[in-house]
Amino acid sequence: MGSLNTETGTDGGPALGNIGDVAVIGAGISGVVSAAHLLRAGLNVTVFERTGVVGGVWDYNPQPDRDPPFPNVRPPSPHWEDVEEEGLTSDEVALRHGPPTPCYAGLKNNIPTPIMRSSLLNWPESDEELVEQTVVAKYIADIANLYNIYDKVQFHTRVESVSKPKGDSQWTVETRTFSRAGSGHTLTKRTWKFDAVIVASGHYHVPFVPDIPGLSTWKKLFPGRVTHSKQYRTPAHFSNQTLLLIGAGVSALDIARESAPLGAKIIQSRRESKFDVLASALPEATERVAMVSEFVVDEAAADAGPQVLEKGQSIPGKIILEDGKVLEGVDHVVVATGYITSYPFLGDLEQPFVSWQDADEKTLITSDGYITHNLHKDIFYIQDPTLAFIGVSHLVSTFSLFDFQAQVAAKVFAGQVRLPPQAEMQQEHKERKAKFLPGDKFHSMFATEDAYIEKVLSWVNGDLAKAGVPLLPGLDEKWHAHYKVFKDRLKNNRLGAVKED
Repeated sequence: MGSLNTETGTDGGPALGNIGDVAVIGAGISGVVSAAHLLRAGLNVTVFERTGVVGGVWDYNPQPDRDPPFPNVRPPSPHWEDVEEEGLTSDEVALRHGPPTPCYAGLKNNIPTPIMRSSLLNWPESDEELVEQTVVAKYIADIANLYNIYDKVQFHTRVESVSKPKGDSQWTVETRTFSRAGSGHTLTKRTWKFDAVIVASGHYHVPFVPDIPGLSTWKKLFPGRVTHSKQYRTPAHFSNQTLLLIGAGVSALDIARESAPLGAKIIQSRRESKFDVLASALPEATERVAMVSEFVVDEAAADAGPQVLEKGQSIPGKIILEDGKVLEGVDHVVVATGYITSYPFLGDLEQPFVSWQDADEKTLITSDGYITHNLHKDIFYIQDPTLAFIGVSHLVSTFSLFDFQAQVAAKVFAGQVRLPPQAEMQQEHKERKAKFLPGDKFHSMFATEDAYIEKVLSWVNGDLAKAGVPLLPGLDEKWHAHYKVFKDRLKNNRLGAVKED
């Protein structure tokens, strides 16, 4: 990785005024708004999207992704040659090259549309605050159409490496594009050069599967009965079944709410957490229990090897909880424990065997698979701010905040706003980490993003005012009014975590 490629301003902070060509990785909401704001700032943009559509996590594909490993607890090492393994069909290569998102048929936004909107386009007039996945996907597509983003997207193109060799002033981006050819397919590699890169790839790609004793054995023996929530599409096969959900996030809530009307008995296993604010939204008959400590298989079933259970046949075994309670008669287990943040194309900036406490000033990802280290304001890579991230912040108003962050990135990349001196950014990040406690979410802005926005605006508009150019407006009064109501709901435990990207 090369050194900081910037000019130094009179205040000691880097000024990024020599940027012309920018790569954007991902065409979900973060990538689309990033591309639009960069284009409006007069920069050249190329968007790389490994699927064939814009929309990110909001694009529904009835074909689920492949099962993740059981367990899967740290960022995986990249295996870019997986698409070249012998004997694969074109459909199998396509699935590996551009895996489907976790979007399920009944997915809705779970925060109100008035605070989940881009500055680039208002939502269609409607009284509904929570809308179907198809409406959200169309909204993103409409932004892409309005700002001519489609012309800038390289579809079915997977970014496999982003690097800046020592002494090089540009980023080298290596890609591979999948295309069908008659009854077969082709895979085309290409190398690109960019002045800056925005990573907007989201964090719903690599499922986190906890290393619970016996879980991998249950998955091996009863593969159709033990899944991660990324594979969930509809509740049909949970009809009149006993379903154990592990996790207390949005996916667990939605699966419970969709399955209960079909006669499913819902048992939710989770750890106590201040972020577990969805309990009141669960189906009334949901049984909430302690976290699972062990999955035990009946001896006869273990000797039989992998098997397909008959309809109405429960998994032959028992589940021991941390409080000593034992569950039996479970038909399905869905592990809804979230995702691992991973940017496998960033090479050694990802250190999957280093603890978060031991991250150095260059490392971005560590073994926790959650924190993206060394970012200024959750956006700019401190070592070289020509690498930026949009969509890292968690528990936020998603579309609104990511749009705001994209505007900030565009202003900085266009040279209109200076970053603080590198040492100052490093010190701020160090102090932030010093306050971090295990069990917290490092990038969480849980009911505090309005304060974050005002702080960033103060910095950005200070420079814009000096330059005599129009100020960044931030979020409007309508957003702030609805956000205040949203925060009150959070405090009253009526609405919780948010679906991102």
